[in-house]
Amino acid sequence: MPPSAEIEQILRLSPVMPVVTIEEAELAPDLARAFVRGGIRVVEVTLRTPAALAAIKAIARQVPEIAVGAGTVLSPQDLRAAADAGATFAISPGATPALLSAAASAPLPYLPAIATASELMQGLAAGFHCFKFFPAGPAGGTAMLKAFAGPFPQARFCPTGGITQDTVRSYLDLPNVLCAGGSWLSPADALAARDWKRIEALASRAAASRT
Repeated sequence: MPPSAEIEQILRLSPVMPVVTIEEAELAPDLARAFVRGGIRVVEVTLRTPAALAAIKAIARQVPEIAVGAGTVLSPQDLRAAADAGATFAISPGATPALLSAAASAPLPYLPAIATASELMQGLAAGFHCFKFFPAGPAGGTAMLKAFAGPFPQARFCPTGGITQDTVRSYLDLPNVLCAGGSWLSPADALAARDWKRIEALASRAAASRT
């Protein structure tokens, strides 16, 4: 199966992929359940905190209704750690030759990130056709994605970075965008307050972004 085949299926699960940074792993299952109640079926947990791998493991075990991925994967070691924690997929904020090579034999699908045409060409040459476009806003937003569509009609994207509920529809309307990533679904104050109702409401609105 081509490297991007499985990841494309995952990216089609929901129009918006929540990108979360978790400081307390024990909150992860309740957060994931709030997303599921709101209609979201995929989540990226960034490997930016000591609790991240434990949070991924908790979601994978307790909330199988959602596909949990590891974000901020920076090395082949991170890729292995994500797989060992039970992640369904892995995402990086960029891509290196080492990561692209390791992904070919990794036990989980991998989404490399690009910001330029040259990076996109390198990813395509490595056998990928799905990419995270990051940081989407600073890297050119919808105008850049429209520009990519001409020379790279086979490429598909999950733009992330600088996107909000108010702007996400402009990305989702593009034919080469499968979903968009964003951190607005789990505000830090809502997580701290365990305000699952608020997070569920944000998820519900995000899940309806393409309807």
